[in-house]
Amino acid sequence: MPSSPHRALRALLALCTAAGLASVAAPSAQASNGSGPTAVVAMGDSYISGEAGRWLGNSLTNSGSRNGTDRAWTGSGYDPSRVYGSTAGGCHRSDTAEVKSAGPVASSLINLACSGATTKNVIRASQGGQAYKGESPQADQLAAVAAANDVELIALSIGGNDLGFADIIATCAKDYIVWYSYCHDDQQAEVDAKIDGVMADVATSVDEIRAVMTAAGYAASDYRIVLQSYPSPIPRAADNRYGESGWTRTNTGGCPFWNADSDWARDSLVPQLANRLKGVAAAKGVQFMDLRDALQGREVCAKASKQVSSTVPASATTSEWARWIDSQSTQGLVQESMHPNAYGQQALGRCLALIHAVPTGNRSCRNTAGSGASGMYLTTG
Repeated sequence: MPSSPHRALRALLALCTAAGLASVAAPSAQASNGSGPTAVVAMGDSYISGEAGRWLGNSLTNSGSRNGTDRAWTGSGYDPSRVYGSTAGGCHRSDTAEVKSAGPVASSLINLACSGATTKNVIRASQGGQAYKGESPQADQLAAVAAANDVELIALSIGGNDLGFADIIATCAKDYIVWYSYCHDDQQAEVDAKIDGVMADVATSVDEIRAVMTAAGYAASDYRIVLQSYPSPIPRAADNRYGESGWTRTNTGGCPFWNADSDWARDSLVPQLANRLKGVAAAKGVQFMDLRDALQGREVCAKASKQVSSTVPASATTSEWARWIDSQSTQGLVQESMHPNAYGQQALGRCLALIHAVPTGNRSCRNTAGSGASGMYLTTG
């Protein structure tokens, strides 16, 4: 059967948007949201793409399935594409990524996010955006998705790489392992120097998503954007099960950070970024989902969680929900460090499902001690 007039119009508008031909776009009064399958879309960086989805907790065993934690184990070797598909070695979109773990919230669950992405990789090429890992900017990809689907919600996680999250973690770990010095003082100064510019770029990313959706025929009321913050992958010092001195935090726990730096990251850096992102959401009229406490008690080295071993099986109720720092590179890729693992991503997927059911207002998502993803819940604020 021939495509519907609305679908054809949206496809044309999407092509025009991707080509930067804004003057060709039809007046909004003639536009319409699509008649395709309903869709929820994830955009942004590694915290939403599914980086570290390969892992079910952390185990010190370096061979075989690593006590059942390594989902890439084939029985005779390791194949990361079992988890990341064709994006293994690239965007690392895992099969447990947030949008894929949200359940039946829409007919199509579409992941455009890419590990390592910055705001420049979200913005359309016509507006100065940049391709990344062999893919066009995510807003340009969204144009095609919006044309072929009835997009209901777009979840966006972006800004962490612009701010230099990975470099901050690497610096703090190096200061613990090598230099025996603190990182929080100099790193806070760098964050303060960058954050205004980063938030402006996050705001531009939201504007770009809106521009694409408008050009594809959507009214503002046809869909929602949910801007989300980042969960802390490490616990406060008081919640760390390993002592600050010695090598257990490095060689056993995989959380090589000083107490003062841990507390700074958990109670200053992560909240600072969350609060600023919340401000962007308010300024742009989009929903905000605060994930700062989503992994509370489930972080790497948290007292309330356990490593997996031959006698402690992998479990969403007892295992850690974030990937440790494998300083010796004996398991998988270092880039997976400090990201929600498969359990954490399933939990964040539940958060996405919950906010999908809440059409307005900001929410925080938290976990219930001793429960898996089903124990996630939202609070107002």
